[in-house]
Amino acid sequence: MATKIRGIEGMKYGELDFEIQRGAKFVLFQYCISVVVLTFRRPSDIYFLREGENAAVKGLPFTLLSLVAGWGGIPWGPIYTIQSVYNNSRGGKDVTQAGGQFAAGASCARAGPSPIPSESGPPEFRETVTSSKL
Repeated sequence: MATKIRGIEGMKYGELDFEIQRGAKFVLFQYCISVVVLTFRRPSDIYFLREGENAAVKGLPFTLLSLVAGWGGIPWGPIYTIQSVYNNSRGGKDVTQAGGQFAAGASCARAGPSPIPSESGPPEFRETVTSSKL
C-alpha cells in the first residue's frame, strides 16, 4: 500500500521548496487498534504542515482513535496506546527528509515527461529523433 502525502495537493514544486525553507515539515502519526488479543499499531499517511500549523491538533483524530480502540489487546494494547498518544501529543514523527524527497518525486511525476527530447533516452527514441532531423 502506497503512502500518501496529504496537504500538498495543487502545490507546485517551487512552492513546496519555499514552504520547507520557511519551516514547513512532513509528519506522520501513529494509531493503535486492538481486537480481542490482537493489537495493531500503524502509521498514518504523511501530512504536510506549514509553518505555524499545530501538529498535535492535526494528530488528534489518531490520538482519539487509539484512546477508544487501542486498549483491548493484552499486553500490547495499553503499551502501544500510551506510545501512540505520547508521540502524537508531541507532534508526531518528523519525516521531512524522507517526505520531502518523496514529494519532490511526486511533483516531478505530476509534471509529466519533459517536452524536450533527451539524447540519453532509450535507443528507439534516439533513433526516431535522429531520423526525423534528416
